Amino acid sequence: MNKPLSMPSRAHARRRKQLMRMAGDDAILVLPAAKEAVRSRDTHYPYRQDSDFWYLTGFPEAEAVLVLVPGRAHGETLLFCRERDTEREGWDGPRAGPEGAVEAFGLDDAYPITDLDDILPGLLEGRSRVYYHFGRDAEFDLKLIGWLNRVRAMMRHGAQPPHEFLELGHLLDELRLFKDRDEIRLMQRAADISVAAHQAVMRAVRPGIAEYELQAELERVFRMHDAQPAYSSIIGAGSNACVLHYIANNGSASDGDLVLVDAGAEYRGYAADITRTFPVSGRFSREQRTLHELVGRAQAAALAQAQPGVAYEAGHDAAVATLTEGLLQLGLLKGRLEKNIAEGSYKRFYRHKTGHWIGLDVHDVGEYRLDGESRLLEPGMVFTIEPGLYVSPDDTSVAAKWRGIGIRTEDDVLVTRDGHKVLTDKLARSADEIEAFMAQEHRREE
Repeated sequence: MNKPLSMPSRAHARRRKQLMRMAGDDAILVLPAAKEAVRSRDTHYPYRQDSDFWYLTGFPEAEAVLVLVPGRAHGETLLFCRERDTEREGWDGPRAGPEGAVEAFGLDDAYPITDLDDILPGLLEGRSRVYYHFGRDAEFDLKLIGWLNRVRAMMRHGAQPPHEFLELGHLLDELRLFKDRDEIRLMQRAADISVAAHQAVMRAVRPGIAEYELQAELERVFRMHDAQPAYSSIIGAGSNACVLHYIANNGSASDGDLVLVDAGAEYRGYAADITRTFPVSGRFSREQRTLHELVGRAQAAALAQAQPGVAYEAGHDAAVATLTEGLLQLGLLKGRLEKNIAEGSYKRFYRHKTGHWIGLDVHDVGEYRLDGESRLLEPGMVFTIEPGLYVSPDDTSVAAKWRGIGIRTEDDVLVTRDGHKVLTDKLARSADEIEAFMAQEHRREE
């Protein structure tokens, strides 16, 4: 796992060509890089490139704009970026510069970002359609409108301005939904790193340990493998596990508690997303095991639906039916199964959906429904399956023995030609597997 992986530049070039084919020869596509974000006063958050920009270029720097001009004789793929600057590079690190960008990233041409204002109006002229992410960056929106107005002002001299403006996401989101072989390789590495990090947390847990100490152990493993958190790590001990997006991580784990860890590594821009729930003592109580096994059955029911040609929504429906039936058997819900599902009574204990697309964004792009119907799964799609149960510590309508138990089990699943592959399968999942792993690690420590 220590051998570094990277995305070949030919993969980015292939995606650019595919996108331009979809857009058509009379289109122009404009994508600005992510802006740097101020954290406080004159310090910035660590820079993270815009996912679409990264998908098409692999270019890691801010202050850049990608312009795709299908069919242009003098080059279809143009990058505007910062020039080399010895003084600034001494403070902030090396830059590619326009010359380095062409060589390293397989682009047709590159120009200084300061030339954008002069060059882009000429590229817009004669194109009938502009694809762009309108509304994401108000400052850049205004610049684009200004360039368009400059072309319009030249109409009396024969200039032909674009007359159609289209949301770039309509094309690009669908392209990104289907992962190619290079992407799956990086997603598998992100999953493997995440598995190792979750295992480290299971080894480290003990009564009295702080949630932030477990977070530190988890994220140490991420960084050890040249990855970082794909999102804010959730480490919820005891009733904190009932808070779906709990990120304070400032409580502590007590003997008898469960710990819910929802965390994933981002490697070369690609995210993993795993949740496991395990006992601080290494052994589940009867009630904890009962609910954990119910969640496990719901996940297995959803996973069985992860097949080409099956509706995406079928996985959620299968998980809901399994959870609701189990809650009725345990007396946590009352009445008929169909009525409880139809009325959403189960949402008291299960408030979220059973998964989401995953890729360059942890909640990745892509439509879940087409023409009002749940879309059918196809090879190359990757999504999470993450059923859970959360019994509020304040819910006096249920027996005290259930209160404050929060459980979620989540894996990353690739749809293949003949079924599916669980990218995160190496991590103990069932109550028996978790107890066996923790017992084995405890014996090693002794």
